[in-house]
Amino acid sequence: MKRLLEIKKYYLLIFFICVISLISAVYIEYIMEQKPCVLCIYQRIPYLVSIFICFFGYNYSKNLLWLYLLTITFVLSSILSGYHIGIENNFFSEFSGCTNNSLNITDKSKILESLSKNMPNCKDINFKIFGLSLATINFMISLTISAINILIIKNEKNR
Repeated sequence: MKRLLEIKKYYLLIFFICVISLISAVYIEYIMEQKPCVLCIYQRIPYLVSIFICFFGYNYSKNLLWLYLLTITFVLSSILSGYHIGIENNFFSEFSGCTNNSLNITDKSKILESLSKNMPNCKDINFKIFGLSLATINFMISLTISAINILIIKNEKNR
């Protein structure tokens, strides 16, 4: 019974981490007016998925399926944010969705319209916290949660 209560608390903790991360991203985007790149928006998806997984994991915590799904979600989040870090540091080239292709427009009004809609390149770091890009912070959070999940799963299997 005690183990079940601890796992429920863990799901709540991950739930709140995901909610705070998403609220922070929205705050930075809309209140601080820092436009996110395409990969920054993609990196929010695992956090949204994790909120639902944590809900089910909390309510059905006897089943380790939710912990496995949470682990897979955060491993994928680690890969996505690691790829973004690689683009920021010029280890990888940007994919076509990351670059601005507004140079082919010749009409002045269309250029002004496209500038307001354009997203920043994925290699440009527009916002840092403690000298770290948001992709780096996301990578550290995702990797930590993945490692903790793996340890919990390993511990549960040994019981």
